[in-house]
Amino acid sequence: MNNRVVITGLGVVSPNGADLAEFRHAIRNGISGIRHDPQLEKLLFSCQIAGKPVIDEERMLQYFTPLELRGLQSTGIVYGVIAGMDAWKDARLEAMMMNETPDWESGSVFGTGTSGIDKFREAIYKVDNLQIRKLGSTVVAQTMSSGVSAYLSGKLGLGNQVCTNSSACATGVESILMAYERLKNGSATKMLAGSTSDSGAYIWGGFDAMKICPYQYNESPEQGCRPMSATAKGFVPGSGAGAMVLETLDSALGRGAHIYAEILGGHVNSGGQRGSGTMTAPNSEGVQRCITMALKDAGLNAKDIDVINAHLTATSKDVTEIENWVAALDRHGGEFPYINSIKGMIGHCISAAGSIESVASVLQLSEGFIFPNINCEDLHPDIEKLIDPLCIPVKCLEKQFNVLAKASFGFGDVNACIIFKRYRDGKRRIDQ
Repeated sequence: MNNRVVITGLGVVSPNGADLAEFRHAIRNGISGIRHDPQLEKLLFSCQIAGKPVIDEERMLQYFTPLELRGLQSTGIVYGVIAGMDAWKDARLEAMMMNETPDWESGSVFGTGTSGIDKFREAIYKVDNLQIRKLGSTVVAQTMSSGVSAYLSGKLGLGNQVCTNSSACATGVESILMAYERLKNGSATKMLAGSTSDSGAYIWGGFDAMKICPYQYNESPEQGCRPMSATAKGFVPGSGAGAMVLETLDSALGRGAHIYAEILGGHVNSGGQRGSGTMTAPNSEGVQRCITMALKDAGLNAKDIDVINAHLTATSKDVTEIENWVAALDRHGGEFPYINSIKGMIGHCISAAGSIESVASVLQLSEGFIFPNINCEDLHPDIEKLIDPLCIPVKCLEKQFNVLAKASFGFGDVNACIIFKRYRDGKRRIDQ
């Protein structure tokens, strides 16, 4: 089968917006969610700023029972459940009641990096102190990587494939592509796709130890993450979750669903940590191949790309990424597409990055705007040599466009690129 696949629901929990409305407003207006983090200061981190969603107890009780909240320490599960259930509701779908049959045609691919690390730390302490019987009944559910998918499946009654993927910073885009393939080949009718990331010192400490997070902006947090800037000093850690409901076009049309966008195709690969690729740096040949193969899968040419929502992490690899886009698309200077990165506003949300950024991408495509890049007024000179600065908007552009390419590149030299198209009618190719 070769079903067309569309997006009918969105949900997000982000440092600059804990629901879709707040998030939309923030990205349109270049509002940062990066703040000083007292815990990081107390623990003597070099980088003492982070992007962390703000969710109050009243909001939590809309998604979890008081019993579920007792002992729930996995922020990643909290973020993922909220974003996932919001996306399901946004798609105007209802959860199956507990006395009903599971929805055999609906499933989920919801990725993460680690799960419940604070809960895991507590469990280690109790085991070491011979307090095994005090571990509680939710340790396994919170610390297993598939915990977020298990929670979502139980709350929504999903009966199709329910799984968790994990591919570092490429996790979010990969999860969407995995769900897309299942729908395309007819194995499901609806899939909830997304990813989440825990927040806190135990997640972010390793990056601080690697000295890839900035310490120069501890007194000015909102200026700390600077993709494409000459004064970028490293990525600011972030957390949250993004989610979307993917559905076959026939199903969406049959129930009169609102369609945000269509997925035309994509590609995932690895650079094999060969050539320029290492555990922490991408093989440029692998990145370029990922982009060109995504275009081929979508049935498009390089000239068809209007906007790129890039990975761009505010590290020394930003120039390399632009070089790879230029080479893969064979477009440079003023012929290059518009390009933006949301990380200046929210930091690098690790395993949640690709899904949050994909929600931002679909909003732009559906509503006809291109959100601004913040903190890159001093554009890196090597980037300026490659592409026209006008391709890097620093103010929100109200502009309708047709095709957006979203890519994420992760530790382990893994890559993912997906092609989104504005949904207008029954035609697939943009030249029809």
